[in-house]
Amino acid sequence: MTERPLQDVFVLDSTVHGYNTVPDNYVPGPYRERVAEQLSNTLYAGHRAILPDGDPKWTLSRERFQRGADPELLGSALFRESDTDMCVYHGVPLYGIYRDGGSPLWVGRAMRELYPGRVALYGPISPWEPGALEEAERLVTEDKVVGIKMYPMDIVRGEIHSYRLDDPEIAFPILERIRELGIKIVATHKALPQGQVPSEPFAPWDVAGAASAFPDLTFEIVHGGLAFLEETAWQIQRFPNVAVNLENSAAFLMIRQPARFAHLLGQLLFWGGADRIFWSSGVTGRHPQPFLERFWEFEIPERMREEYGYPELTYEIKEQILGLNHARLLGWDVEKLRADLRNDGIGMRKELAEPWSAA
Repeated sequence: MTERPLQDVFVLDSTVHGYNTVPDNYVPGPYRERVAEQLSNTLYAGHRAILPDGDPKWTLSRERFQRGADPELLGSALFRESDTDMCVYHGVPLYGIYRDGGSPLWVGRAMRELYPGRVALYGPISPWEPGALEEAERLVTEDKVVGIKMYPMDIVRGEIHSYRLDDPEIAFPILERIRELGIKIVATHKALPQGQVPSEPFAPWDVAGAASAFPDLTFEIVHGGLAFLEETAWQIQRFPNVAVNLENSAAFLMIRQPARFAHLLGQLLFWGGADRIFWSSGVTGRHPQPFLERFWEFEIPERMREEYGYPELTYEIKEQILGLNHARLLGWDVEKLRADLRNDGIGMRKELAEPWSAA
């Protein structure tokens, strides 16, 4: 049996979604349904387009992808079919577009039961939903979430509404409440507008104000660097409580624009981000294993290091990105986790299962 290069590396996939973008889940209304359909089409187009080596074994059918809110499908892809050790499941608070937000938290809860010790949850919070502060408390006390997921826009009463994380009336009460509840990490969707919606809410400008006002919270910029790279890198440099999550950024750029991905990592590393970059393959957006393997072998070309002053992307830095950074900020003891995980049925496996074999 051939040893896998990543089998002894701790891998934490920092963003996992169970998409539920079937038409029955659309919130009724002409504009809502149009945006929901656009988002559904965009997600599946990305799933098909970002195809390692053009091999169709890494893809799902459209119908199966749209009903990807399946704990066994996700768990198998992560833990039986890839070298991923743990994951963070993100609920998505797009309740004005999808009835359950599009990535329902019950999927993460079910995964946590199926794979004990391997799944943590980020709970979705929307300031436009009634009782947002009470929902924050319920997510922490009942669902035992380890972080909160926020989304900068939604459709409210048929119109697009957006907010900033540095808004003292809309966002700060939520941030204050989750801080009181002991939550340390707030993830916010940035850089990637979904469908025909305004781009402005997806810029990271507001993260700086929130990070300054709440220095004891870590603000995790999801899809970091896919757009607004320079400002994202400067926020890493200025605020020690800002982190970057590579969901979609890594997968898309490694396959389609590897030089741009080298620039993305190079800038984040140059400005001091080695200990605050989080890995994500974006399951179910794509299968995790081929992207893990490509990242492990990825290098910032020497000519770019010489021209731009980027540091070398060493295996030690890759290990930090692949899991150690996020685990540290969550306060996890990685050595204890790894010892526990080696002894469950997944940890004792010798070979990986075929991709999407639970589909």
